[in-house]
Amino acid sequence: MHYSMPGYVRMFVTLLAMSVLAISVAAPATAQNSGWQLEPDARIEVQTVSAQTTTRDNDLVVDGEAVSVRGQVGLALEKRGVRLRLEADRIEVFRLGEGRRDFARDRFTATIQTDIEKDWELQLQARHFDDAVSVEANDTDEWQGSARLTWEPERAHRVRVQGSWRDREYANGPLAETTGEGPRVDAQYRRRFGRYHYLAFDLRAESIRSDDARRGYERESAGVAYTRPITPDLRIRPAIEVIRTRFDGRLTDAGNQRRDRLVVPEVEVLWWPGRWRIEGEAKYIFAGSNEPIREREGYRLTISVGYAF
Repeated sequence: MHYSMPGYVRMFVTLLAMSVLAISVAAPATAQNSGWQLEPDARIEVQTVSAQTTTRDNDLVVDGEAVSVRGQVGLALEKRGVRLRLEADRIEVFRLGEGRRDFARDRFTATIQTDIEKDWELQLQARHFDDAVSVEANDTDEWQGSARLTWEPERAHRVRVQGSWRDREYANGPLAETTGEGPRVDAQYRRRFGRYHYLAFDLRAESIRSDDARRGYERESAGVAYTRPITPDLRIRPAIEVIRTRFDGRLTDAGNQRRDRLVVPEVEVLWWPGRWRIEGEAKYIFAGSNEPIREREGYRLTISVGYAF
């Protein structure tokens, strides 16, 4: 899909991307003289997903399996506390089963990070997502601009706050494409106990406003995750997240505004020997709603094998 952003979002994204790109292009030729450190990188990953969801009375059972291949290339530059990065990802998803459509997703990212004080860091980021799955639609293009502030008075404690603006366009099959836009705010406190040993608390609030009544929503979430190393290359990460969503124009059979609730406990195991990235994740999803057919629960199992160049 292709569309135009509002002027202020387009200006922010374009200026940030051009700034990172200009420095990235110029830096290789002047790296030795200017002090820039240049680090290109790449990653390839294969992932398998198996999921099953059932309604509370077991009248409806939905199975899903897929295999995906992801490729990523990046270019990082650093000099005197200023860090720049350009990144491009592509994911090809092959859905298993009759009548299930394969699809691809693309993501492009430009990031600038700088130390503004001894304990403070500022990050500005511009992103474009192509054909992504969002809360409100299965085929979404998005331009996103964000600013993140990090306070880390010591290695044991870190606080982050991030504000983002998203501008989206939705593919609606044979119908005309529609648009939506809105903010997102994230906050995190992380307690560090040692190398790869963390306890993190996350809060998020977001909304999308759209002339298409099906697309507008408000969402809040809260989560906690604990990461513990087992060996230098192996760690485990149990977590739980609670998510509440209110849709502007989606109504229940009783005529009420639809409200959904998700509770998602999960366990993730990460094994990173050398340049290999081997990860497994098991989630169980409890879905509640004031629309009875959306009262569901089920599991999602993911295994991925990646290699970082």
